[in-house]
Amino acid sequence: MAGLIAIDRFLMNHLPDIEFSEELIRRYDKLGPRYTSYPTADRFHAEFTEATYFSYLEQRKTDPSKNPPLSIYVHVPFCESLCYFCACNKIITQDHGRSTEYLRYLAKEMALAAAHIGPDRGTAQLHLGGGTPTFLKPDELRELMALLRSHFDFLPDAELGIEIDPRTVSDDTMATLAELGFNRTSFGVQDFDATVQQSVNRIQPYAMVEKAVSASRKAGFESINADLIYGLPKQSMASFDRTLDRVIELAPERIALYNYAHLPSRFKAQRLIVEADLPSAEARLQIFLMSVRRLLDAGYIYIGLDHFSKPDDELNQARLDKSLHRNFQGYTTRADCDLIGFGVSAIGKVGYSYSQSVRTVKAYYEHLDAGHLPVEKGFALSADDVLRRQVIMELMCSGPVIFQTINQKHGIDFVRYFAPELVQLQQYQEAGLIEVDADSIAVTPKGRMFVRAVGMVFDKYLAQQTSAKYSKLI
Repeated sequence: MAGLIAIDRFLMNHLPDIEFSEELIRRYDKLGPRYTSYPTADRFHAEFTEATYFSYLEQRKTDPSKNPPLSIYVHVPFCESLCYFCACNKIITQDHGRSTEYLRYLAKEMALAAAHIGPDRGTAQLHLGGGTPTFLKPDELRELMALLRSHFDFLPDAELGIEIDPRTVSDDTMATLAELGFNRTSFGVQDFDATVQQSVNRIQPYAMVEKAVSASRKAGFESINADLIYGLPKQSMASFDRTLDRVIELAPERIALYNYAHLPSRFKAQRLIVEADLPSAEARLQIFLMSVRRLLDAGYIYIGLDHFSKPDDELNQARLDKSLHRNFQGYTTRADCDLIGFGVSAIGKVGYSYSQSVRTVKAYYEHLDAGHLPVEKGFALSADDVLRRQVIMELMCSGPVIFQTINQKHGIDFVRYFAPELVQLQQYQEAGLIEVDADSIAVTPKGRMFVRAVGMVFDKYLAQQTSAKYSKLI
């Protein structure tokens, strides 16, 4: 335990009041939602239909002056090879003719949705996810962006981001993306160790990733993110320490440090992973703590959950001025937007509603061929849901939750309305993770790693049975 104690002391010295003690982590490292939405996606249901979705889109026509800007997500499901750890909705193929067909159907979906949105289509954010968005060839990327711009009005300062598999891009790809207006890239790094890469079937040497990152910088991208995963097979403290050396050398503006969730009963690809090769719970904990220490020591700032950024990055500035937000892509600097999702399994958030498209390409094409949006399920929020969503999201973004502000917006008495929840919060207050007084709930510096646990207190749906299997908090 000497290594853990040394790490704890380091963390305490670098962030006042932070105590990543083994006892605290073990006590609160339970399963729980990540709260990219509330209610969470496992609560969506089929009673929410295309007609329901249209009714929320139509509300944007009522008073355009009150409309939030739009955020757009496009799901590109195709990948050329299978990564064993992946839990995304994807199609493994090397047939690039499939993406040509997919773009034709995206055009149909956008036209159908746009007809109901109304003329106010100012767009502040675009994210291409997958799958592998860079499965699309440069001409297809141009076609997609022309299609989007024909339906939506991108604001001058719009944030355009794309997830990138370094194995699928060249200097020309990065130049094309910059030409099309993209200003943020996110690279799937995961781990640089050759043995780990072999065990998860994702071979991408450091030189390949370094070349892609350099091409991004040369093309003028404002922000580069690197995704890392700890808990993968064959990983060790020493091997991941070397990976962190290389990542810090690349100096991305943002880093996402994800905990691998091994759920082979739910994700078939994970059945190809040899469970005996997975690090133990204790080894995983030590890898995580070591990683936090390394990133803090390298000058990165802890934003929340698994996100880190450089001090001058917009994400940290938003954390400091309390304008940080959270959506299906994680933490963002953008104010609350109406999210329009396109493509298979894409999720949207319009007004007080969520919607999600069908998961298979076959069903997606069938809906659109019949002239219908591919809505499979969704959720219409009640007044109580909207209230709880605000409280949970403020906690997830490190608050504080100001009672008077909530009372005025929702017409309640916070202390009376949430009396049972305030009792449940006492354990977190006693542990020093939050501060509660007559006016507010504030997450303390040492409680920031545990905001999911605090947010769960306000989740009224957790007591109801669901098929979802949540990840651990740490």
